[in-house]
Amino acid sequence: MNGGFLHRDELLDFHIDGGKLPVIDYSRGIRNPRTFSSTLSIVSVADGPYDDAESDDGLLHYAYRAGDPWTGDNRKLRHAMETGMPMILFRKEVPNIYTPVAPVYVVDDEPENRQFLIALDEAFKFIPDPGHLTAPQRAYALRLAKQRLHQPAFRTRVLVAYETQCAVCNLKHGALLDAAHIIPDSDERGLPTVSNGLALCKIHHAAYDHNMLGVTPDYEVRIAVDLLEEIDGPMLKHGLQEMHGRQITVPRRRGERPDPEFLASRFERFGQHPSV
Repeated sequence: MNGGFLHRDELLDFHIDGGKLPVIDYSRGIRNPRTFSSTLSIVSVADGPYDDAESDDGLLHYAYRAGDPWTGDNRKLRHAMETGMPMILFRKEVPNIYTPVAPVYVVDDEPENRQFLIALDEAFKFIPDPGHLTAPQRAYALRLAKQRLHQPAFRTRVLVAYETQCAVCNLKHGALLDAAHIIPDSDERGLPTVSNGLALCKIHHAAYDHNMLGVTPDYEVRIAVDLLEEIDGPMLKHGLQEMHGRQITVPRRRGERPDPEFLASRFERFGQHPSV
């Protein structure tokens, strides 16, 4: 129902086969159930728009746990690598909110750097030296990181900021909501930050992307002229036409509200559309 992200209490109160099995640790960033020979999950704490432990090779560089590098948590991570067992990565976006990414795989062990390399795709288990990727391999890893880590994490941050409701119509069903970029992520300014996002239901996201709906720098919804003049069924009337002139709902925190400069830039594209 949240639309992709999970609360800490849900993860700690997970049950399987009639028994309780927390999928994250109560106080640490790694979950190694006593009865498991390999690691079940790890937690990566977000610091800014991108993961602080991710390098420019698209892999997660996960530091050894404190203590003996050959026992305890490190031993179970190493066993996951040796057996190819998948793990769950939980990215902690804000306190008590996690974005799940699964499966992920430990693909290399670098004792000299006291770290493991974790990949978002099983294919990297079969690369001889994941620590030194070729240019095509690196490009593939970075593309995966964008699709499987950055985009879901961006969605979580935006939906949490908007309290899981559409900024235009206030629909509150998380499964029907998207995080829409104001400045596209193909643009160098299009970072996955909350101030560059809008929580939109799928109909309003599609309308926004196709310049049927625009948002002014002062947060007012505009609908394209040809749609305002069109006569059709109730979806057009109530879902789009009646949104014209409405003020969007913005996050409570000022720093998470849509950047007026981003909205202005995007609204220029809406104004240049032939039907506006």
